[in-house]
Order: sequence, then structure tokens, then C-alpha cells
Amino acid sequence: MNVKDFMTTDPACCTKDTPLQDVARMMTDNDCGEIPVVSSKEDRQPIGVVTDRDIVVRIVGQGQNALDKRAGDCMSEPCVTVTPDMSLVECCGLMETHQIRRVPVVDERGKLCGIVALADVAEHGGRRTTSELLQQVSQPGPKTH
Repeated sequence: MNVKDFMTTDPACCTKDTPLQDVARMMTDNDCGEIPVVSSKEDRQPIGVVTDRDIVVRIVGQGQNALDKRAGDCMSEPCVTVTPDMSLVECCGLMETHQIRRVPVVDERGKLCGIVALADVAEHGGRRTTSELLQQVSQPGPKTH
């Protein structure tokens, strides 16, 4: 099974200049916890991601006003990506290595074309694959301020 068989196509995305409130609204509207950040809406080249955790830890948790911030103020970068033809096993391996629960998918031109979430792996990957991935991405990471 390849990424193209279970990815969510045409995900919502934003630029570094998108107001953080708009990013949060995209998460609500799309029932997701990550919005890819692209260099521009025209070329859709992923340069980072904003997760719900990024907003909480890097902005709200630091006492900053999220209404005054933009996606670039808290995005995680560089952006780890996969391709549609990558196997489920390879995709899970990258997610485990980088301890990420979601990964943008790019086409042959590097243009955002999809996203894979842990939930997609759970739905299509089988119990053992899902269990191993969840265990690896849930390992404690470095503490932030």
C-alpha cells in the first residue's frame, strides 16, 4: 500500500503571513490538528507546519496574544514530507524517526498534494503498524522553554 492510497488530498494550507486565528479556524473547519505552511498559495511548496500544539506551547503558553501572531511566529520547520508513491512502511518510518503524527505529501514538483495523519495509518495500516507508530511518536521529546 502506498501513501496515495490513504492520504487526505488537497489539504488546507496557509502562508507564514496568515493570521494565527485564521490558522486555528482552518483546523476547526477541517477537523485537523495541523496546517501545512507553504511558501505561497500559488506554488504550494511546504516550508513548515503549524500544529495545535505549536500554537499552545509557543504562543499561548508563553503568554503571547495569539490574535497578534501569524503562522510564521510558531510554525515548526523544516518540513518533513513524503511522496504519494512512498510505501506505508516508509511513511511510518519517517513519522517514527521525526516523532510526528502528521506529514504533508508532495508531488514530483514538491507541491503540496495531500497529508497523512496517524488516524489514516490506523484506518489502513493494521493494528501492529499503528501500535508501533503510536509508540514511537509518543516518546518524550526535548522540553521547550
